[in-house]
Amino acid sequence: QVTLVESGGGLVQAGGSLRLSCAAVGGVISIDVMGWYRQAPGKQRELVAAITRGGSTNYVDSVKGRFTISRDNAKNTVFLQMNSLKQDDTAVYYCNFNAFPLNFWGQGTQVTVSS
Repeated sequence: QVTLVESGGGLVQAGGSLRLSCAAVGGVISIDVMGWYRQAPGKQRELVAAITRGGSTNYVDSVKGRFTISRDNAKNTVFLQMNSLKQDDTAVYYCNFNAFPLNFWGQGTQVTVSS
């Protein structure tokens, strides 16, 4: 049974930084794409960033230049470095691992950016 364990959320002032981590525990799987999604109150969940096994990345326009996604394939872990945080970044952040045909979600971690 594979479980994704997230860490690193919290409260930060605008302009600050946070680093999220998500690790797969409980099993050995080959993960194709690792991603971070977020969902703010009253809004749909959106893809924030994703990274392939080979290291190709993509980002939603609103975080380009501020967020960086990276992964450690040996440890089945993905990271999201978030800099220059804005109040609009406030949301619950979820990691997602795609190991076709399986798809795994983390439990979510709250990120709150204050003014």
